[in-house]
Amino acid sequence: MTEMTTASWQPGDVVSSLALEPISRTTLSYFSGASGDHNPIHLDTDVAASAGLDDVFAQGMLSMAYLARAVTDVVPQERVRRLGVRFTAITPVHGQPTCRATVESVETVDGERLATLALDVRLADGTTTLAGTALVRVD
Repeated sequence: MTEMTTASWQPGDVVSSLALEPISRTTLSYFSGASGDHNPIHLDTDVAASAGLDDVFAQGMLSMAYLARAVTDVVPQERVRRLGVRFTAITPVHGQPTCRATVESVETVDGERLATLALDVRLADGTTTLAGTALVRVD
């Protein structure tokens, strides 16, 4: 991806694409400790199987954290005005997510130039696991 300043952003521009390593059991364990989400469905294969699942899956907030990182890779955190997502599918262990931010619009509101970004997290098979928007201040 060609580096661009926020001043040049136009609707349709993909401004961030963060390809991640496959989600490992170690990552799930570390995130469980860091986030306080100790739900065993994310860590214990027997619990996942008892719920009818093939295996454990990633915490939704892990995917959201990666998506927020994709946004703050291109704008400083203090410029993020709003970030919202909805969870659309689970991220299985060993799934390989890619986080993406695409400019939907750029407008001036109350003297501040703001971009609305369409956000998504997709797995290698094309499944969208998170969808959302961010409102960020741009140059």
